[in-house]
Amino acid sequence: MRKVLIIGASSAIAEACARRFAAAGDRLFITARQPARLAALQADLGIRGAARVAGALLTVGDDSRYPALIDEAFSALDGLDTVLIAHGSLPDQQACQGDAALTRQALEVNALSVIALLTLLAERFERQGHGTLAVIGSVAGDRGRQSNYVYGTAKAAVATFLQGLRNRLQPAGVRVLTIKPGFVDTPMTAAFPKGPLWASPERVADGIVRAMERGRNVVYLPGFWWAIMLLIRLIPETLFKRLRL
Repeated sequence: MRKVLIIGASSAIAEACARRFAAAGDRLFITARQPARLAALQADLGIRGAARVAGALLTVGDDSRYPALIDEAFSALDGLDTVLIAHGSLPDQQACQGDAALTRQALEVNALSVIALLTLLAERFERQGHGTLAVIGSVAGDRGRQSNYVYGTAKAAVATFLQGLRNRLQPAGVRVLTIKPGFVDTPMTAAFPKGPLWASPERVADGIVRAMERGRNVVYLPGFWWAIMLLIRLIPETLFKRLRL
């Protein structure tokens, strides 16, 4: 039985993961921004078989709140061995290009808040000598593209932080998983036209749970995104800067 903290549990992918943890009889501590949404998630996960469900309201960005939140999760579940960080937002690239404050806000939500939480959690997990820290990133972090480079910058920063954390925590027996989904059909991407490269949150959640159980380091979801992003990374910069991606 896992003891799982999910930060940003109201996102479509995180909710799908939480349902899978609940069905396995795990203990869960979840966070969300809206009281009604948090209550509904807790009730749903309890019905689905979770051994215990606790939760707390959290709006990321207030670093002073993080230590107490982590203490609360450890106390509520009698310890933690699994964390899934899933919160984030998709900024308007065009708007960010003309507004430094919007760019800073996007980086705060998608990178700095994640790094702050991981810093605190890594210390706790290193001391206890076991556990899994998993973070939902994005293929957007693999290479800067004009269509979403603010978002990509944040995800690249998190991926690099996780890589260093993985290197640091490996001797302590702590696993660090970087999750890189491609296009996922969620409320955040509702306005985007869909095609064959798009996946459902449920499909991505299945891949996340498998990757956790197998002790993976980095996982692209669905798996074909590994090949797509390899090709994109291999394009020479001289050519890449002329492409409209």
